[in-house]
Amino acid sequence: MQTLSQIRDLLAQRGVRPKHRFGQNFLHDQNQLRKLVAAADVRQGDLILEVGPGTGTLTETLLEAGADVIACEIDPDMAAIIREHVAPRHAHDESSNRGVPSPHLTLIEADILAGKHAIAPEVVAHLDRPFKLVANLPYQVASPLISSLLVEHSDATAQRAASSPTRDRAFCTGLFITVQREAAERILSGPRTKEYGVLAVLCQTFAEVELISRLSPGCFWPAPKVESAMIAFRPRPSPAIADRRAFAAFLQTLFRSRRKQLGSIFGRDRAWPAGIQPTQRPGELTIGQVGRLFLAGFGETTPIV
Repeated sequence: MQTLSQIRDLLAQRGVRPKHRFGQNFLHDQNQLRKLVAAADVRQGDLILEVGPGTGTLTETLLEAGADVIACEIDPDMAAIIREHVAPRHAHDESSNRGVPSPHLTLIEADILAGKHAIAPEVVAHLDRPFKLVANLPYQVASPLISSLLVEHSDATAQRAASSPTRDRAFCTGLFITVQREAAERILSGPRTKEYGVLAVLCQTFAEVELISRLSPGCFWPAPKVESAMIAFRPRPSPAIADRRAFAAFLQTLFRSRRKQLGSIFGRDRAWPAGIQPTQRPGELTIGQVGRLFLAGFGETTPIV
């Protein structure tokens, strides 16, 4: 596992600095890194997607745990460090370790996102079996990546795609990530708070979300101006909402008018699910109430507003 001095040296040797435009704040606190890997329960042979590996500190930790890692890095300078410093020491050799395949690192130099709601196809092509996301996420990609994995790469969507050769069948079995505190608060928020909205309902509907740890700016280099948090997402088994795309679209519509009463959004003269009143506002609804509203057909209705 790389120390802070080693991270600095790797960059200094190439005359590069952390780039703000890529959200590069390298997590160097080894205790926190071990917490993240332990929460993800990384085991021999697991397939791990890592986004923004930087100099490879977490990458090396995952490989040492026996995982196969798909590392996606947008910055050519950081990709070069991974290629030159990390990859040669983790070559795939199935004849080693008494017949146990050695960990395998695949480096993809690309933006993880192909548009706002899709993962880059060159990354998806390598996700050939169930996988976990374990990453210190750059802040720009956190929300869209989380949403894409929960909506497009879940067990449910993989099962629906099983009969189609054009759709990816691998699915995400868990997300274990470091994000800025503000993003964590939005994900973990509840009704009647200013943070509560689309991201909270989407995440908590399809996964059990748990705070692993809070991180001070000093855990990173360079130190950001905000605190961060580690969060675990463990997908819920067989959720009632099967059409995740339609539900995500419904949430966007619902919370676009979060200050209006539901009756003003959908019309008052209709059958409302038990426990939900047309005088309520979107931000007052619990996670379960939002789901019942969708399942009652409100997602199929064109809002009045």
